[in-house]
Amino acid sequence: MRNILFVDHDSGVLADLSRALESERSRWNMEFVLDGEAAIEHCRARAFDLVLADLWMPGMDGVTLLGFISDMQPAAARLLISHHSQAAAERSARAASVAYCVLPKPCKPADLVPSIERILTLQDLFCIPALRATVGRIGGLPSLSTTYTALNAAVRDPDASIHRVARIIEQDVAMAAKVLQLVNSGFLGLQQKMNNLQTAVSYIGLEVIKNLALATETFTLFKPDPSIPKSFLDNLQRRANRAATIAAALPIASRDRDSAVVAALLHDVGELVLANSMPQEFTAAMSLAAERKCPIFEAEEDLLGITHAELGAYLLGLWGIDHAIVEAVAHHHRPTRIPHSGLDTSTAVYLATLLVAELDVHPTDLKGDLLTDADRETLESLNLLAQYPAFREQAVQALNPR
Repeated sequence: MRNILFVDHDSGVLADLSRALESERSRWNMEFVLDGEAAIEHCRARAFDLVLADLWMPGMDGVTLLGFISDMQPAAARLLISHHSQAAAERSARAASVAYCVLPKPCKPADLVPSIERILTLQDLFCIPALRATVGRIGGLPSLSTTYTALNAAVRDPDASIHRVARIIEQDVAMAAKVLQLVNSGFLGLQQKMNNLQTAVSYIGLEVIKNLALATETFTLFKPDPSIPKSFLDNLQRRANRAATIAAALPIASRDRDSAVVAALLHDVGELVLANSMPQEFTAAMSLAAERKCPIFEAEEDLLGITHAELGAYLLGLWGIDHAIVEAVAHHHRPTRIPHSGLDTSTAVYLATLLVAELDVHPTDLKGDLLTDADRETLESLNLLAQYPAFREQAVQALNPR
C-alpha cells in the first residue's frame, strides 16, 4: 500500500479529490489535510511516498511546505498544483528547487492518476529507498562556473539571441537538465512535452533565463568533495557533448532526433548526483572499477545496488522529462532490457555512448575491432552489428568536421 498526502486550503477541492479517487483506495492509502502545519504533523507520524500540495495556500504556501517535507522525508516525491498565472510562472525557479513538477488546477483525476502512477512506478523500477532519499535532497544539479558566467553574461547582453543562449546551455549537462525540467514540469503552463533546447529557451524567454541564472538554488556551482578527482566534471561534460554530437549524426528518424540528442547529453546525469551527494560511495565505485578493470556502472551496481543510469533516469522522470529520454538514459548501458524498433532514441544513445568510449581509446579504428564480446553480443541482439562500422565512420566525421 502506498501512502499519499494531499494538501489544499480549500475543503471543497479536497472533498472532490477524495470522491474522485475513491476507486484507488484499494492500492493507495490517501490522507487529505487543509494546511501546511497539519501536513507536517502527518509527516511526523507517517512516511509518505508522495506529497501533493497547492501552491497558493495562505500562511504556509506549497513551496514552503514542500521545503520542509524535503528535509523531513527526502524519499517522498513532491508535487504542486496551481492555477497557471504570470505570478506562478515567476515562482518557477523557487518552486523547482523543492517540487518535481506542477499540475494544473483544477486537477482532473484523468490527469492526476497517471501522474501519480508514473512517479510511483519510477520509484519501484529505478531506485532503492536510500537513493530515493538522495534524489529527494537535490534542489539543483551542479554546473560549471565557466558555463554559469557565460550564460549570465549572455542574458545581460541586450543583443543576446536565443540561439546564443541555447548554445551555452547545450554545453552544460546540469543546466540543460534544469531548463528541460522547467519547460516540461508544468510551471510555465506548457501543454506538450518539449525536447529541443533552443525551442525551450525560446519558450521560457531570456528574462526568465536571467532569473534562473541568478538563482543560486537553480544553478548551483559544483563544489567537488576532495575525494572526487578535479578532472571529473570536465571529463563528464566532454563525454556528454561528444555523445550528443554523435547521436545527432546517426541516421535516426527525424521524430526521434531531438530526444536522442538530449538523452545523449544527459545520459550520465546520475554521475553528477552521485559525485555531489554521495562522494565517498562514488569514489569507492571508481576505485573498484579501476581495480577490476570493469565499467563504472558494474562497480556501482555491486556497491550501491543501482547504477548512475537508473538514478539519472529516476531524477529526470520525476522532473517530468519525456519518457523516451528517461528510458534511453535508464538503459544506455543495457539497451536489450527493453524492446526496440530499429534505430530508436534508446539504441541511438547506446550507440553514441559506445562510440564515445571506443573513439576515446582508439580514434583511428574504423572497423570497430576493439569492441568487447559483450558489446558485440548487444549489437547483434539489436541487429546493428553489421552497420556498426558505418556508424563509427559517421561518428568520426561528426567529431572531426572539415
